[in-house]
Amino acid sequence: MVVYPEIDPIIFEVGPLAVRWYGVMYSLAFLLGWPLLKIRAKKLHSTLSEDNLGDLLIWVLIGVVAGGRLGYVLFYQPGLYLSDPMAVFRVWEGGMSFHGGLLGVIISCCVFARRNKITCSLLVDLLVPIVPLGLLLGRIGNFINGELWGRVTDVSWGMVFPGAGYLPRHPSQLYEAFLEGVVLFILLWSLAGKPRPPGYLLGVFILGYGLCRFVVEFFREPDSHMGLLSLGMSMGQWLSLPMLIVGVALLFNANRLSSKHS
Repeated sequence: MVVYPEIDPIIFEVGPLAVRWYGVMYSLAFLLGWPLLKIRAKKLHSTLSEDNLGDLLIWVLIGVVAGGRLGYVLFYQPGLYLSDPMAVFRVWEGGMSFHGGLLGVIISCCVFARRNKITCSLLVDLLVPIVPLGLLLGRIGNFINGELWGRVTDVSWGMVFPGAGYLPRHPSQLYEAFLEGVVLFILLWSLAGKPRPPGYLLGVFILGYGLCRFVVEFFREPDSHMGLLSLGMSMGQWLSLPMLIVGVALLFNANRLSSKHS
């Protein structure tokens, strides 16, 4: 068993203001993503100015927060928020869904593209290789918070998380950080080194994330208020199944377009 490195999720407090590691991780993702976004724009010979790219990041941030929060409300705790609708806005209490955040970002990109008279596929090609960086840092934030822990295990690297009882558990946050963050980043960044047909990189990302999340869910403790659903699968796995289908469809369509124009 490995000793869990208990880290205070609050870095420091100034009066009622608390600076948390989780928020810092999200901020760091955008700070590190900014130079990578400029590299991608230059690589694609994009006509977007630096101001346009800055505006795009703001739209993405709005999509992540709004989509992630609403996705959590709709997918995981709809009853709670029906009884207390104002709880939707209390984001500091936690509760974000990646699947909802992804939909929020896609919608934000479509709106931004329409307003700036550019193709949405260009924005997707710009952003997709950078997204795993945010996933990596977000999962590290989950680990520091001691949340979203794994199922009970007897593996030598199992950890006892605060609030999860006295039995060692899989550090599933780190599994996700490695697969969704490191592996997907390396894969997508290497694929983005050559011109790809529209939708190809998005297809790889959606399919790759769906596979990684589906597998890790076997080691992650299901949400206590939901447990395992039909067929013994978690909500995360059920939400990942459509991603596998969409990812394959996008790759099929991208390859069809590539063959058509070759």
